[in-house]
Amino acid sequence: MSEGKIVLLGAGNMGGAMLAGWLKSGIAGSSILILDPKVSDAMAALAAEHGVEVATTAPEGLKASILFLAVKPQIMDAALPSVKSLVGVDTVVVSIAAGKTLSFIEGHLGAGAHVRAMPNTPAMVGRGVTGAYANSAVTPAQKAKVHDLLKVSGPVEWVSSEADIDAVTALSGSGPAYVFYLVECMAEAGRKLGLPADLAMRLARETVSGAGELLHQSPEDASRLRINVTSPGGTTAAALSVLMAEDGMQPLFDAAIAAARKRAQELAN
Repeated sequence: MSEGKIVLLGAGNMGGAMLAGWLKSGIAGSSILILDPKVSDAMAALAAEHGVEVATTAPEGLKASILFLAVKPQIMDAALPSVKSLVGVDTVVVSIAAGKTLSFIEGHLGAGAHVRAMPNTPAMVGRGVTGAYANSAVTPAQKAKVHDLLKVSGPVEWVSSEADIDAVTALSGSGPAYVFYLVECMAEAGRKLGLPADLAMRLARETVSGAGELLHQSPEDASRLRINVTSPGGTTAAALSVLMAEDGMQPLFDAAIAAARKRAQELAN
């Protein structure tokens, strides 16, 4: 096997979403190796269709160009020793495991070019966003390659401090769950006003997804879009007077996202 492979350790939901994005963007399947002892039938079929090699252990003699660590944080300790042989002097290691610091990864794989990235689950439909941090050993060329691989699932935002990744995790990494819960809350409020539960859920779901698409396509800020839809003295203004009160949504989100960041920091220890 030649050097220069992109090695994906873990082909679950997030790893699989990245792989699908890479293949869709035109990256040759022959340049990718999946390392996963339990590849799903769907992922195995995708790999076979595109000529992606799948293995349960690291092939002897291979040095990865880019090694993506896409396994759950809970199994990183057990998984990393098995891929140490893949790391050469020109390898850049990219971890998407929440809470696992670069010092943790270096403790298993040695010092070198390392990136911490935090994508989110909309990456599964090509609409994610990723926050990333590169240590000083990552060259501009390596950073550009990693950026190209991450951006297949959506925009990539680089931060200047590794500590900022915990805030990224709290805001955008966990953020889709907050939006899903917003849909649940809206639907439940509609049900309590007398709408059939299934209708209330459909209305809430389509409202949030449609508003998200408008936000995606519009050049205007979220605040301007909110103002545009709020007639003075109207129904939207009445609802926003509750949501934007001193004890409304902002302090709740402040507390929620701070709690998520605290948990991300705890996972590092």
